[in-house]
Amino acid sequence: MGNLQVKSSQQVDEVFAGYPKDVRGKMLFLRCLVRETAEETEGLEALEETLKWGEPAFVTKNGSTLRMDWKEKNPGQYAIYFQCNSRLVDTFRMVFDRKFQYEGKRAIVFEINQKIPVAEPKECIKASLTYHKVKHLDTLGI
Repeated sequence: MGNLQVKSSQQVDEVFAGYPKDVRGKMLFLRCLVRETAEETEGLEALEETLKWGEPAFVTKNGSTLRMDWKEKNPGQYAIYFQCNSRLVDTFRMVFDRKFQYEGKRAIVFEINQKIPVAEPKECIKASLTYHKVKHLDTLGI
């Protein structure tokens, strides 16, 4: 911990800068949660911020890619997206029950005016960033 290498690009920064002002702070908060979680996760040496389908995405060597985005067609919401063919969202439902609003097997959805907790999303983020090391565990280490 403390030696995390973060690789990012100007394109990722441009996507964050392009969000509407009222959304930008929310998206930057999620980005901060991902970076903090990666920094705090033992054995995680590198985090790559990139774009997947034009959305900010986060990739680690032993993890499952997670993305985040706000979409103009649903302006009152934004989300963290997980691999839908993983056990991630199903496990989050089991562990956190109604703490979050989910979109199928692929996302945790937040309302723009919602105060987001910190501890629970960080657990979800950590499970995604380390997925291939924890996928054999019943609750993915949560």
